Amino acid sequence: MEKITCFKAYDVRGRVPDQLNEDIARRIGRAYAEIIKPRQVVVGHDIRLSSEAIKAALTQGLLEQGVDVYDIGLCGTEGIYFATSHAGMDGGIAVTASHNPKDYNGMKFVREESRPISADTGLLDIQNLAERNAFTAAENPGELHSLDTDEAYVQHLLSYVDLSGLKPLKIVVDAGNGGAGQVIDMLEPHLPFEFIKLHHQPDGNFPNGVPNPLLPENRTAAIAAVREHGADLGIGWDGDFDRCFFYDETGEFIEGYYLVGLLAETFLKREPGARIVHDPRLTWNTVDIVTGLGGEPVQTKCGHAFIKERMRSENAAYGGEMSAHHYFRDFAYCDSGMIPWLLVTGLISEREQTLSSMVSERVAAYPCSGEINRTIDDPQAVLSRVESLYSAQAQTVEKVDGLSMDMGNWRFNLRMSNTEPVVRLNVESRGDKPLMEEKTAELLALMSG
Repeated sequence: MEKITCFKAYDVRGRVPDQLNEDIARRIGRAYAEIIKPRQVVVGHDIRLSSEAIKAALTQGLLEQGVDVYDIGLCGTEGIYFATSHAGMDGGIAVTASHNPKDYNGMKFVREESRPISADTGLLDIQNLAERNAFTAAENPGELHSLDTDEAYVQHLLSYVDLSGLKPLKIVVDAGNGGAGQVIDMLEPHLPFEFIKLHHQPDGNFPNGVPNPLLPENRTAAIAAVREHGADLGIGWDGDFDRCFFYDETGEFIEGYYLVGLLAETFLKREPGARIVHDPRLTWNTVDIVTGLGGEPVQTKCGHAFIKERMRSENAAYGGEMSAHHYFRDFAYCDSGMIPWLLVTGLISEREQTLSSMVSERVAAYPCSGEINRTIDDPQAVLSRVESLYSAQAQTVEKVDGLSMDMGNWRFNLRMSNTEPVVRLNVESRGDKPLMEEKTAELLALMSG
């Protein structure tokens, strides 16, 4: 039995063609059909050069198992989320490798109501069946259809803001040659904004680098454009635009952590007392804002499957991760890279404040390290050593996801990644940036020692 190595905790990702190719994609389609048992499935693809061929093979596998397939074409992952829930489909599959290198591709899966499929909710079963490659074709193959949900998707995005209250902002948008540009073009006629468009055309050759604004070298063009044009803000996306990243009017890159609190505030003003879900990596700013506005912060494990499941069980209005994933109850509890920036433009317009003024106070109140990744041979040994060294001083120790320790005036979270062979460190303090920096250096020394 051939081992398929492109299955991860939440999705499929691997190099083309050795880890993921058309044969494997077809087998994944057949296995998805047998495990999930859908009647109708939405498919779509990102801008990578191999995506259409991978999608065609995936579609063939679904059709062979009697599934009707509805193809929405070039899209972001959130296009699959929206189409699946909006059209009442039994599942959806996005062919995408997001911000991974150019020679990678992958898939993200949902079932009915855009509920996630992860390792503990069916993804391992799909992998095992695809590896066995033992299928019985359906007596009647499925039918292939085209599906256009663009207009409904655009109207849904616009519903998050009061269009009449928006100011004529100047906005730098850097799609990184990923898929976000086509959505900006669809939204543009409805908005009073002037867009300065960078790397706007979808191009799977990635002539300006793989779209991933978490890499500092991928921010330089947006920063320069914000400053050159005197823009009110800048926005960047990864390849499948399920994450968005912000630059203030000075060109300063804003840590995703502070956007969680800002967006939580918008939903709590609309829905007093709402529950807000957040991850355990950096928490103090979010908890302070949510409790201060009478909301209820709910902490859960990192990762989209955990966030979405907890949001459903809590009926949470909004969920945010410091990694720039933002989830919305009215978007089938899914993450979107378009809704956050629309909400932020609404805040700037309503308050008549700059973006920097809205976050600078929070950055000063709770300075953070940002996420620091290290490749470590024995991650569990590192977590155990750190816990033993700090446990006597800690006010609280939590293991919701990795190791979180509250030291009174500073705290940290140290965890193994669910998707990469690295350990991730986040440190924050209460208004003391030098202390945060000192403790970050201390922990990094322990991790490498």
